[in-house]
Amino acid sequence: MDISGVISALVVGVVIGALGRLVLPGRQRIGILWTLLVGIVAAFIGTAIAGAVGVADTRGFDWIELIIQIVLAALGVSLLDRARAGRGVRR
Repeated sequence: MDISGVISALVVGVVIGALGRLVLPGRQRIGILWTLLVGIVAAFIGTAIAGAVGVADTRGFDWIELIIQIVLAALGVSLLDRARAGRGVRR
C-alpha cells in the first residue's frame, strides 16, 4: 500500500467514525480523537471482513462494506463509551 492509499484509508476511517457515532442514540462520553481512532480501526477491520465474505470488490460503490464498517464503528464507540462510564470518567 502506497502513501496515498494510507491517507485515503485514514480519511475514510474519520468519516466512518463520525457516521458510527451519529447512528448511536444519546450522548457519548468519549472525545473526538477516540471516535476517529475507532473509525479508522473499524474501517480496516470492516474492509478485511468484507474481503473475507467476498463483498469488498463489487461493481460501483461498495455499500455492504460501508455498512459493515459503520456497524463496527458504532459498536466500538458504544463499547468505549460504556468502558469509560464504568470507570467513573465524567465530563
